[in-house]
Amino acid sequence: MTTADLLRANLLSPYVLAFGLGLLARLVKSDLALPKDIYTGLSIYLLFALGLKGGVELSQAPLGEIALPAVATIALGVVTPLVAYAVLRRLGRMRPVDAAAIAAHYGSVSAVTFIAAQTFVRSVGESPEPYLATLLALLESPGIAVGLGLGLLAVRGADRPVGGVMREVFTGRTMLLLVGGLAVGALTGKSGYEPIAPFYEGLFRGALTLFLLEMGLLAAERLADLRKVGGFLVAFGVAIPVIHGALGAWAGTVAGLSVGGAAVLGAMAASASYIAAPPAVRMTLPEANPTYYLTASLAITFPFNLVAGIPLYFWFAGLFAR
Repeated sequence: MTTADLLRANLLSPYVLAFGLGLLARLVKSDLALPKDIYTGLSIYLLFALGLKGGVELSQAPLGEIALPAVATIALGVVTPLVAYAVLRRLGRMRPVDAAAIAAHYGSVSAVTFIAAQTFVRSVGESPEPYLATLLALLESPGIAVGLGLGLLAVRGADRPVGGVMREVFTGRTMLLLVGGLAVGALTGKSGYEPIAPFYEGLFRGALTLFLLEMGLLAAERLADLRKVGGFLVAFGVAIPVIHGALGAWAGTVAGLSVGGAAVLGAMAASASYIAAPPAVRMTLPEANPTYYLTASLAITFPFNLVAGIPLYFWFAGLFAR
């Protein structure tokens, strides 16, 4: 399958088209909106389903098989925010606190991008490793911790303890659902999962499509912020994911992942958090401008990854596997 075929398959998937419909709805000033409770419910369902299914597969995977990919994932969680911070400071000349806030988002991970990447690689005939949800949970927090640390070093007057902030991250909804789902799935095993599988398998893709419609609505609301932050942030929001995605695909290949698994890890490394990172950054670094990190992560990098990034990281993974 050529790169053009991969890109076409992604662009015409119901997930990307639903996201585009959300963008269009806002641009034409439609009153389309998902009630907050439905959006929250979809988030909970997707995250728990993701963790649960990963846990079930994890219960059947040998521990030794996960060790190297886990080390590679944690290393990515440390390196990617440092790379982002250096680019923002040296090339973008941004304030240290703003650079640190954005770096925290780009060091963490987007669960929706992860789900979309898994769906894409399966649609082109690849079978990513079943324990990748474990790697997702591992990648969530290190980048946030590094970004917050850089920000606290910059302001030097922050009176909020880092331990309290990290506790908030680890006990927050995203981590609790993912890690809790993994634990439930691992303890339940395949036999215990089978009776509830229709609910988590049959409805999953439909729920994801509806969720991405809402993501399109949210992203469109922030498109106007691009005029405020300038061309640099747009270039950063596209270039850094490509760099991180290539690094993630390479690290996955070195760690022994399949082409599909390395592509998903590349997409994870290329993504930016817009669920776990914003509240942590807002609490610890209130001096940082939220327009910058929300616009970069949600309005630039998220759609770029959905439309063009994921097929590119798949191509990287295939290249490194040769």
